[in-house]
Amino acid sequence: MFDLPIPDPSPGRRLGDGGPDMIQVLTPEGERVTSAPREYLEIIDALTDEDLRGFYRDLVMIRRFDAEATALQRQGELGLWASLLGQEAAQVGSGRALRPQDYAFPTYREHGVAWCRGVDPVNLMGMFRGVNHGGWDPNEKNFHLYTIIIGAQTLHATGYAMGVQRDGAVGTGDDERDTAVIAYFGDGATSQGDVSESLIFAGVNNSPVVFFCQNNQWAISEPNEKQTRAPLYHRARGFGFPGLRVDGNDVLAVYAVTKVALDAARSGQGPSFIEAFTYRMGAHTTSDDPTKYRMSAEVEVWKLRDPIERLKAWLAHEGKADGAFFAQVAAEADELGADVRARCLALPDPAGTDMFDHVYGERHPVMERERAEFAAYQAGFEGANHG
Repeated sequence: MFDLPIPDPSPGRRLGDGGPDMIQVLTPEGERVTSAPREYLEIIDALTDEDLRGFYRDLVMIRRFDAEATALQRQGELGLWASLLGQEAAQVGSGRALRPQDYAFPTYREHGVAWCRGVDPVNLMGMFRGVNHGGWDPNEKNFHLYTIIIGAQTLHATGYAMGVQRDGAVGTGDDERDTAVIAYFGDGATSQGDVSESLIFAGVNNSPVVFFCQNNQWAISEPNEKQTRAPLYHRARGFGFPGLRVDGNDVLAVYAVTKVALDAARSGQGPSFIEAFTYRMGAHTTSDDPTKYRMSAEVEVWKLRDPIERLKAWLAHEGKADGAFFAQVAAEADELGADVRARCLALPDPAGTDMFDHVYGERHPVMERERAEFAAYQAGFEGANHG
């Protein structure tokens, strides 16, 4: 009666190559895919050798930072850490496609996008150390504070994009004015009602927002096949706008696809949905043990698709980078690791009374009275020095 194809719901999908519709520019072995759509290849061909080496540097630097943060958590210096290991290309590729006026709404794992937006990595550490709420000005970086509530940031992004429309900053033809918004979320978030509501509002308002889903195959311990029977990018069709799947471990493909989507949004063509097909190589967070729910053989398969190694192989083969360059980047990464560690350990603990700051836009008499009462309470402890 219903002659519809039923997608394969088996766990083997996680080991697949993303299917024939997935956009890819570099194979896992670092070979150029000449059959990729021409519009994406032209974008890659327009990049300079310096641009390409910059992608590699970003990938290596953010992986080194992530490793240092993970180590600091294991040593008791951070309360928690959400690693991006394996997802560097999805974040750097999309982050580098943004223009200065574009606005990004992250989850809690977008350390690579934060790097691309100029956020000091130590600010990210401070948040997980419990000494700040982010530490950067979202309106200076056009990068929102991390969002812990799963999927909530897609609502924020859609609302902001609707505001951009009403400000007349879409479709003017002015490259320095026209603005796009990007919302980051994972495959698990697509099961949240907030995400569906965001897709509805974006679609009916034709808002300039790109929904960037990093499908890392696992929603904590819940695999894809327990969340959806169809590829996630197919969701976009039901909301009236285009969606596609890109190899999330191919930084060049991600950059090209995201650039096209953002350009379309800025020009007034409305929203789009990008599913970056990637893999979470580490734990969901440092409080998680992935060996309890996934096979090591699965991880081994994805190691062969490493985003850094494939770009390195292609750069070397094409003569766009040599051993001296790779050694220099490795040394820079080690310097970054030492720097962020030292600065993280030196972060001062906030004064207890700081919690009363910024509750209201202006000083409030009730809040000031409560501040004084709290300060007196803390001062009552022997040897108290709590600020």
